[in-house]
Amino acid sequence: MIKLWSGGSSSAGRAPLWKYWGVSVTNTIGPTMGIEALKYISYPAQVLAKSSKMIPVMLMGTLLYGVKYTFPEYLCTFLVAGGVSSFALLKTSSKTIKKLANPNAPLGYALCFLNLAFDGYTNSTQDLIKSRYPKTNPWDIMLGMNLWGTIYNAVIMFVAPLLFSNWPYANGFEAVRFCQENPEVAWDIFLFCLCGAVGQNFIFLTISRFGSLTNTTITTTRKFMSIVVSSVISGNPLSPKQWGSVVMVFSGLSIQIYLKWKKKKGREHKE
Repeated sequence: MIKLWSGGSSSAGRAPLWKYWGVSVTNTIGPTMGIEALKYISYPAQVLAKSSKMIPVMLMGTLLYGVKYTFPEYLCTFLVAGGVSSFALLKTSSKTIKKLANPNAPLGYALCFLNLAFDGYTNSTQDLIKSRYPKTNPWDIMLGMNLWGTIYNAVIMFVAPLLFSNWPYANGFEAVRFCQENPEVAWDIFLFCLCGAVGQNFIFLTISRFGSLTNTTITTTRKFMSIVVSSVISGNPLSPKQWGSVVMVFSGLSIQIYLKWKKKKGREHKE
């Protein structure tokens, strides 16, 4: 993709690969926490929790930097926070609980919000790299992040178990053995990685061709459809009150998208 996108242009003005070593640490830890959370809360609950990224952003902006937000922006945050909170407090169906490895809502939500915190740092650092090296394209960032993430995961999963006999964390050798014994798992992991890698390309292409607002609209719709599919097809039924919480969250996100669209139109009108 780099060859296709850059058209063989010079690497001058693009961030060197070593620039990504630090931010790749949080990029490795954050998604791990998000996946770990699925042991303790259902998939719809995780999607809703991760949809509330604006809450820590606005909180940090207000407390640390004195940023002023408008009433509609606070309304969006209230709807999202209220929807996630009510969803968390409502009783989950016994059918969904049975599918969880170790039901523990407080721990599951805590892992989701830590994931959001790490994602926030990762995104802001990527923006900083992009501003310092303006010729850096999205695939340069993907290559840098994935390269360092692969190195970190390889060390954690394959090198550390050889150095420490009682290594308490992920053991790559056990994972490989498990996949050999259960080939269908290896196939699922391959498809998961393939969809993630190909999907990222479409996200970056959408942002570069149509802007971040269009991408936000698409991803918000995708999150809502993920909850619908998970509830209807994957056997994670939601109660009417929980559906009310889902509608509350996505109403807040929809208002946020409308505000961004309105602001964008205002800028274009001034130009």
